[in-house]
Amino acid sequence: MSEEKTFNEKLVSLIAELKAPKGQWNDYGGYHYRSGEDILEAVKPLALKYGLLPTLSDEIVMIGERYYVKAVASITDGNSSHQALGYARESQVKKGMDESQITGTASSYARKYAMNGLYLIDDTKDTDTNEYKNQQEKGNQKKNQKKQNNQQEKLVNGQQLATLKDEARKISELAGNDPDDVLNKLNQMLNIQDTSQMEMKNFGGAMNVLKKWHKNYEEKAGQTA
Repeated sequence: MSEEKTFNEKLVSLIAELKAPKGQWNDYGGYHYRSGEDILEAVKPLALKYGLLPTLSDEIVMIGERYYVKAVASITDGNSSHQALGYARESQVKKGMDESQITGTASSYARKYAMNGLYLIDDTKDTDTNEYKNQQEKGNQKKNQKKQNNQQEKLVNGQQLATLKDEARKISELAGNDPDDVLNKLNQMLNIQDTSQMEMKNFGGAMNVLKKWHKNYEEKAGQTA
């Protein structure tokens, strides 16, 4: 008859066999995440297998000037036990939630963190961690940069911009004004602040307008000659 496992051996076996899937889906963010309930449901059959009793409790504590939910996750075989703590700060304001819901949300987070510690679950990529938020911010920065690059590709290039300015210069010489005055008039027609913001699809039309102005000033100059 094999010798019965010690409490530590049972806990190590449970941790080694524990698979806590990310069983929740966030429609708004489009990602899977792991809840405290997911962890607990994965722990229960293994706890039964090894004759262990998992428990969860929490209490409200004040740290500094803010209220936190302090959660305790523990597991015991009746003689020995092991526990881990988790803390979550209550939000001062949470849109669409009353005070009891705010506390409940903090309790869920705190219990999840406590179970993460107790069962050695790595949640660094989960949605409610700083690591996840940092990754999201980096991802958003890349998306914004890509968006800016795509927008930049739609605008006139350096050669086209130089062609526009050269045509404006020729017109200004005939009209006796500044090239910027010509370009500003063109920008107003296109409802843009600067010629460099002109979309490439408008380049051909803009050149036709400038050439028409050029021709008109040439005709006026010929009449007065």
